[in-house]
Order: sequence, then structure tokens, then C-alpha cells
Amino acid sequence: MKGLKIIVLAKQVPDTRNVGRDAMKADGTVNRAALPAIFNPEDLNALELALRIKDNNPGTTITVLTMGPGRAAEIIREAMYRGADKGYVITDRKFAGSDTLATSYALALAVKKLAPFHIVIAGRQAIDGDTAQVGPQVAEKLGLPQITYAEEILSFRKEEITVKRRLERGVETVSAPMPLVITVHSSAPECRARHAKYTIKYKRARSLSELQDTSEDYLQLQKDRPYLVIQEWSVDDIGADVEQLGLSGSPTKVRKIENVVFAGRESRLLSSSDDDIEDLMKELITNHTVG
Repeated sequence: MKGLKIIVLAKQVPDTRNVGRDAMKADGTVNRAALPAIFNPEDLNALELALRIKDNNPGTTITVLTMGPGRAAEIIREAMYRGADKGYVITDRKFAGSDTLATSYALALAVKKLAPFHIVIAGRQAIDGDTAQVGPQVAEKLGLPQITYAEEILSFRKEEITVKRRLERGVETVSAPMPLVITVHSSAPECRARHAKYTIKYKRARSLSELQDTSEDYLQLQKDRPYLVIQEWSVDDIGADVEQLGLSGSPTKVRKIENVVFAGRESRLLSSSDDDIEDLMKELITNHTVG
């Protein structure tokens, strides 16, 4: 097919591999300032799937949509360095504290604003919550079919797409009509590296908030090279009901975050003799570690 319009939902997440005591605020939300921010790994898998569709379908455009603080524009740039065409940051203080229900509500409104489109692609889940709920909730709010755990796009036929899914005990091939929502499994191909040509082209791309913090004449820049401006949308821009956003619109509450470190309490050196192995197996069975 030619001229597909793809929307990639991406998220800038705190690097949860380094969770410390100050990782959580008193209100139960993540203290994002205390952790380095990264591009959510499975959203990079989703971006790669979108880029592969673009490679094989001339005229396809990729728009990246992210919700978060102003600094989330960084992952829009990262996506553009790899081949995405443009992006939007949904940012407003009224979004703060949103759980998956409130987040999917805001994202669904933003996706509607970008209509018409053929495919919405997102990572299966974000590493800061691991819920795998946002993608399916967006599909439900848009009233669209969805394919989850996608690993590979197999084919397009008229208005139908065929996808290979990665399940716990095997794979499954399914088809669905477009438009649809696809969430991508971590077993999908890793995202390609930055493209030198795109990096040079978009290295000065900035959101409106970022441009206002520089000494450049951002109004002239926006006029001369509009492709360098990363648009920002507020609550009013997407027409959202503030009662369905933030903490007031989020029934999920986080009580506690812990950094669990596994440490061996004792160790034993075994020889390769059958007797040592047999003794160990008996001990493990006796204390119900196995069996």
C-alpha cells in the first residue's frame, strides 16, 4: 500500500534499573526528577516496526505522539533521528499524576485530532509501570480493533493487515482491518541506530517551550523551517475534561516503591562427581526448593 499514515505512541520513562529511596513522592507518584529519563524500550521496538512499514510503502508518514513534561520532546527528536517525520508533545500541569486510564483518555483524544490515520503503534508496556494497559485502552476509547504482542508485520492486503504475535508458548498469525491499534512485544526487532542525514537535519528541532528558553528568534525559525518545530498540545488543545485527568481522574494509587536486591546468603562449591550432584538434588527436594 502507498501513503499510509502511522501514529507511534511513545513514552519517556525513568530508568527503573536504578531505583533509589527518593524514587517516589509522598503522593504516590514517581519522582521523575530523581531518575534519568530514557526512551521506553518497547516503544523503540514499535518505532522500528513503523519504520519498516515506511521502508516498504512509499509515501508513508510517521507521527510520534508522547505525553509528559516538556523534556519529553527529547524522544521526539530521537525518533526523528531514526526516520520519523514529526511529533507532538502533550504537556500540561493538569496531566500530572495520570494513571493508565487518564493517560489513555488523553492519548485517544490526541489521536483523534490527528485523524485520519491507518495504524496506531505502541510498545506493549512501559518499564515504569509494566501494566500493558495503555495501548488496549486507547484502542477501546477509539473503538478500533487491536492486535497485541506484535512481533512482525507480515503483509498488507487492501485494507487488512496481517501480524505475527509472540505469545508465552508460541506464535500466532492474525489479521485485522485498518485503522487499528498494534502493541509491540520486546521480541520484535530492535530499533535502528540514528541516521546521519536525519540527525543533521533535525539536530536543532525544538519544542515551543524549548525555543522560548533560547536566545534564537524562534518565531523566525518556525517560519523559515517549520519542520524543526515540535508542537505542544495542552489540555485545551485536545479538548480534554480535566476531571478525567491527573490524580482526580486516576483510580490507581501507588502505595510504595521498593528497590529489591537479590543477594546470595550462602554458596557451595561442587565437584563434578555424581555423589555431589545427587546429594544436592536430595537437599533441594527435601526443603521443597524443587519438586
